[in-house]
Amino acid sequence: MKLLQHDKIEETINNSELISRDLSWLKFNERVFDQIKKDKRNIFEKFKFLAIAASNLDEFFMIRVGSLYNYLDYDKVRIDYSGLREDDFKKKLMIESQNFHKRLQRHFVKELLFKTQEAGFILSNVRNLQEEEQKTIKEYFYKAVYPMLTPMVFDGYHTFPILMNKLLIFGVVTIGPGEKKDNKKLSFVQIPSNIPRFFELEREDMMIYVPIEEMIREHIVSLFRNVTIESINLFRITRNGDFTLEESEDMDTNFLEEVKRKLNERKTGRVVRIEIEEGYSKWMVNLLKQRWTLNDDSIFKIERRSLMDFSGLWQIIGSKRFKDKIPATPRPVPPLSYPEAASEDIFQVLKHKDVLLHHPYNDMEPILELLDKAADDPHVMAIKMTIYRLAKNSRIVGALLKAVENGKHVSVLFEVKARFDEENNIREAKKMQKAGCFVIYGVSNFKTHTKLMLIVKKEENRVTRYVHVGSGNYNEETSRIYTDIGLLTTNEILANDVSEFFNVITGHSAPTNYQNLITSPRDMRNNLIEFIRIEAENASKGIPAGIFIKINSLEDSEFIFALYKASQAGVRIKLIVRGICCLRPGRKGLSENIEVISIVGDFLEHSRIYHFHNNENYRTYVGSADAMVRSFDKRLESLFKVENEFLQKQLMNILRYNLWDNENAYVMQENGQYISKQPREGEEPFNIHQKFFELTPDMIEDVRLIDG
Repeated sequence: MKLLQHDKIEETINNSELISRDLSWLKFNERVFDQIKKDKRNIFEKFKFLAIAASNLDEFFMIRVGSLYNYLDYDKVRIDYSGLREDDFKKKLMIESQNFHKRLQRHFVKELLFKTQEAGFILSNVRNLQEEEQKTIKEYFYKAVYPMLTPMVFDGYHTFPILMNKLLIFGVVTIGPGEKKDNKKLSFVQIPSNIPRFFELEREDMMIYVPIEEMIREHIVSLFRNVTIESINLFRITRNGDFTLEESEDMDTNFLEEVKRKLNERKTGRVVRIEIEEGYSKWMVNLLKQRWTLNDDSIFKIERRSLMDFSGLWQIIGSKRFKDKIPATPRPVPPLSYPEAASEDIFQVLKHKDVLLHHPYNDMEPILELLDKAADDPHVMAIKMTIYRLAKNSRIVGALLKAVENGKHVSVLFEVKARFDEENNIREAKKMQKAGCFVIYGVSNFKTHTKLMLIVKKEENRVTRYVHVGSGNYNEETSRIYTDIGLLTTNEILANDVSEFFNVITGHSAPTNYQNLITSPRDMRNNLIEFIRIEAENASKGIPAGIFIKINSLEDSEFIFALYKASQAGVRIKLIVRGICCLRPGRKGLSENIEVISIVGDFLEHSRIYHFHNNENYRTYVGSADAMVRSFDKRLESLFKVENEFLQKQLMNILRYNLWDNENAYVMQENGQYISKQPREGEEPFNIHQKFFELTPDMIEDVRLIDG
C-alpha cells in the first residue's frame, strides 16, 4: 500500500541518524511549557513560564522560520538534518508549531484563567465591569488612548500601510453609506507599544486587569464614524528577523550603517505568521494571505476567551502588589574557592589563588568589584574586555568610563551583531568611544561570542595580569537567573593565552598555539574531536573512558558523528543539553552508550563544560561555545582549561549534580521525545537549583564521574 505523504515525512524523519535542529527546538519549548503544568508552581510562576514560552515561539518564527522562508522564497535548496527538503519540512514544522500553539492556548483558557481570582486578580473585558469602572475606562480611553490611535485605510487611493512586527492590530472591515455590501474597505489600527498592556483597576482586595485591546474594541466605533462596521478583527503578525551581515569591501567605514540598515529591514521583513482571533473576516484574511504569500498553515487562531501575546503577562507578574507571590531566590553564597569573599582585597586574593564562580549561586560581585577597583587603582594601566549583552544601567560600562577618565587605556570589543541587542550595544559603544575608549565593533564577518576580561596592573618591579574568562555575559541582571561559570585568575599561562587572543581580536595578528585556550573558528572543532577520538582509542584498549559534556545546544554533525564513533568503541558518554540536540541517543549500533538529559527549571542553564576522562589525567574545559556549526565556524569563541585540582573537582561535581537531578531533568529518547525524570522508589528529590546553594567543599572531595 502506498504511503501517504504525511507517513513518508515521518518515515524520513525517523530513519535519519540526526534530529532536526528546529524540531528539537520545539521540543525544548515543550519542556518550558511543562513548567506551567507543575503543581508546585503558583499562578504567577505559571504565567511567567507561559510568557517565556510565547516569547520563545515569537523568536523561533522570526529567526528559524524566517530563515526557512529565505530558502522557500528564493527557490534555494535546503536539506534538513531530518532528510526533508524545504517544502516538506515546512509542512512538518507548521503542523508541530500549530499543535504547540493550540496546547498553549487551551491550557491558558481551561487551566489558568479560573485560578486568577483566588490569587487576587481578574482578567476582564469592559462589559463585565461595574458601571463606575466602565466610566473610568471610557475616560481613560478618550484622554490617553484615543489620541494615539491612527486608522489606516487600504484601498485604491491609499497604499498598504506598514504593519509592525509583534504589535496588536485591529483589522476593521467597513462599508460606506450607500455603498454595496461587496464594496468593502479594510482599515488597520495598530496599538502602540508604549501603551500599557493592561489597564489596572483596584476593587477592594481584588485587582482587575483590562486588556488594552478590549478597551479599544469597546470604543473603536469612534474611529469609524458614519460607516458600517462589518467586522472587527484582532490580529498580530510576526516578520522574518533573520539577516546575515555581508562582509563589506569597506568594513571600517560602513559596518555600523550596515547593521542599522539590517535592523530597519526587520520592521518590513517578510511576514511568516499571522495570529488572529477566531470569528475573523475570511475576506480580510484572504486579502492578507494573498498580500503576504501565506498558506493556511501560517494562520494561528486565538480563542476569543484567550489572550493574544502572552508576553504581556509580565505586567501582572512584575506588579509590586504581587512581588511576594513569586518565591524568592536564596541569597548567593560565597564561592567554594573564595569563602572569605567580602573581607579581603580581590587583587591580593587573586595573586595567590584562582576563584571559580558558579552563578547565580555565587554573586557576580567579585567581577564587578575587580573592575571597580581597577578603574580607580593608579597602578592599573589597561583594561580589555569583550561585551556581548549588557544589563540596563550597567555597572560594567560605568567602571570602564571611570577608568578612561582616570587615564587608563580601555579596549572594548562590542559585539553589535548580538541578536536583538544590536541597538543597545551600538548606543553604549558610541558612548564609550566618545569618552575615549578604544572600541571595536565586531571582527569582520565573525560574531564575537567569547567572554574575556584582562586587567594589566604594574606592581613593584613586575606587571600582573588579572584575567576573567567565562561562559556568560557581563550582565548583572541575567547573572541572577542564568547558570554560568567564570574563572578569575592571575595564572601566567592563561594570561598569555588571553593576551594573545585579544591581539587577534583587536589587531591584525595570526595566533600561535595557545596552551590552555581553545578558540574558534580555527581550532575548536578539531581539538574537541581529537579529545573524543582519544577516549575512543582508550576504550578500545580496555582503558576506562568517559565523556561528560554540559552545553546549551548540540548541532554540529562532525562533532555528533565523532561521539557516535566513540559510543561504538565503548566510551560512556553523558550529555547535558538544555535546548537543541540533533544527536539521536540510544540507537542500536549507533549510540547505545550515549545518554542525553535536559535541565529546565527555575534558572536558565547557560554554562558549558567539556570533560574528558583521559585515563584519569582529566581534561576539563569551560567557556562560551556550544557544539554548533556557528560556534565552530562563524564565531570567535573560547574554551579555557581548568587544571587546578580543587576547581576541577568543583566542575566535575557540577556535572555530577546535573546527572543526579530528578526534579528538573528530562531524559531524551531515541525518537527525539523527552520524558520527565522522576525520583525512583525510595529516592529523595534532588533539585540542583536548590542543592548548589547548600554545597560545601567536603561534598566534592570524593567526586568521580566514572569508576576505574
